[in-house]
Amino acid sequence: MSQTVSDFIVQRLHQWGVRRIFGYPGDGINGVFGALNRAEAEAETRIGFVQARHEEMAAFMASAYAKFSGDLGVCIATSGPGASHLITGLYDALLDHQPVLAIVGQQARNALGGSYQQELDLVSMFKDVAGAYVVQASSAAQVRHLIDRAVRIALARRAPTAIILPSDLQEEPYEAPPRAHGTLHSGVGYSAPRVMPREAELERAAEILNAGKKVAMLVGAGALGAADEVIAVADRLSAGCAKALLGKAALPDDLPWVTGSIGLLGTEPSYTMMMECDTLLMVGSAFPYAEFLPKETAARGVQIDIDAGMSSIRFPMEVSLVGDAAETLRSLLPRLAPKSDDSWRKGIEHDVAKWWKTLDDRAHQPAAPINPQLVAWELSPRLPERAIVTSDSGSCANWFARDLRIRRGMMASLSGGLASMGAAVPYALAAKYAHPDRPVIALVGDGAMQMNNMAELITAAKYWRSWRDPRFIVCVFNNEDLNQVTWEQRIINGDPKFEASQRIPDVPYARFAEMIGLTGIFVDSPQLLGSAWDQALANDKPVVLEVKTDPEVPPLPPHITLQQAKNFSLALMKGDPNESGMIKGAARQMLEKILPGKE
Repeated sequence: MSQTVSDFIVQRLHQWGVRRIFGYPGDGINGVFGALNRAEAEAETRIGFVQARHEEMAAFMASAYAKFSGDLGVCIATSGPGASHLITGLYDALLDHQPVLAIVGQQARNALGGSYQQELDLVSMFKDVAGAYVVQASSAAQVRHLIDRAVRIALARRAPTAIILPSDLQEEPYEAPPRAHGTLHSGVGYSAPRVMPREAELERAAEILNAGKKVAMLVGAGALGAADEVIAVADRLSAGCAKALLGKAALPDDLPWVTGSIGLLGTEPSYTMMMECDTLLMVGSAFPYAEFLPKETAARGVQIDIDAGMSSIRFPMEVSLVGDAAETLRSLLPRLAPKSDDSWRKGIEHDVAKWWKTLDDRAHQPAAPINPQLVAWELSPRLPERAIVTSDSGSCANWFARDLRIRRGMMASLSGGLASMGAAVPYALAAKYAHPDRPVIALVGDGAMQMNNMAELITAAKYWRSWRDPRFIVCVFNNEDLNQVTWEQRIINGDPKFEASQRIPDVPYARFAEMIGLTGIFVDSPQLLGSAWDQALANDKPVVLEVKTDPEVPPLPPHITLQQAKNFSLALMKGDPNESGMIKGAARQMLEKILPGKE
């Protein structure tokens, strides 16, 4: 049997190092699936296929696989709705700068332009999300350079790319491009360059940092893998260090000068440090909220980022160093002078120690029935070595950001720039394929669980027996509320909770897990929460840990503005349906800042 275009595509992807593809089948992409099936018999061309329950989840898996493995993520879908379903997950890759290749089917070439079933203008549809490179194939001799360019551009630009394959072309015999005018002869291979700033710019940056008396650092995803370099520079500058959400695993939380997360989901020490510093060093972060950074005239700024397009867009930097975080910090370190006065850092360490005690107190405040902060707090000391933690968007991300202590060797991530609901379980599944020997834990709100994560539990049930380490825990915060938005309505908009939009059904998540062959654990008592985590972590197959949590524990920002206080008071005056729950128990500790004396 002659090699088809699809056979060549699978072979070429294997040559590029692709060993895993996430997706869902359909007749518009059947040719490639046939080739994947044929390749199963040959080790030199075999690529494992992971069948998601939905194409959007497959794209999230590809994005997360790129994050956790450092390799190209690949997703595949059929024409029409299959292709359109990929879009959200691909935007996650775009906004978090991850290399992902989407392979999608299209109707036969003779039918294009005829309003055929499932015929969409896919090039136009993908043009924004995969604008780095999106092409529809038209001939067999063309696919070689399409694959090569799509993979190389995705890796080089750390962005999604897309290849569109008409269904009839997939089944045609493959033809190498002839040696003739108007043809391309591409090759396999990419090695990331060494990106470093100029010496003069390093000197300028060092002058600013050496002049600073109160240096604050902010690290993001670009600093992952550069912990030693960040620590060395922070120690030399006697600096404190905050972490953007995607950089949560960049530094361990047991360092006394690490202030934790920053921003709406951040900590008081991070906020205080940023408001009081005189110099800011930002490393590999696209943190978006300017109100949590120093005032423009109050601090000088130096930024390190491998993408020049991200330079000086969050804070007006005096020096923007374009380069790899670890390499640039190593080159910068010999130019930095040790600080003679360590009072700034000692003050930060005092604030951090006080903050951890505050979080301990908040987590153990009574709630009805379980304080959601306690869920993450009880998990922290139990986290296995080399654990990978994922979080969904929503109120659970607050507790992931603030209460979870990450140690050396752990990994953690979520949908950052897009902040999409429904990413935690596909992220966790991708983590298992990137690192099948590591325990994985997903923290998920019940809204995201109902949206699409429940379906991906079926994916876990299908594949978990092939994982070297079966520990895979999905912890569901069941509070029957779209909680983050509920509190945003109250604090940002001054409106009471809108029951029709916010209240969601009470679903037996643990029982659903048991129904599909997984382990289900339900807990509604704070006294049993620790043992429930112990049981989940000791289980020999995937677990859904369902925790009945209190929706009235507010995920408020570390600094409450006068306008936010007014809005909250206005929401109460309008008659919030949960007013009694809002002003008692665990909520009171935060509300005292807003409504002093409220009983």
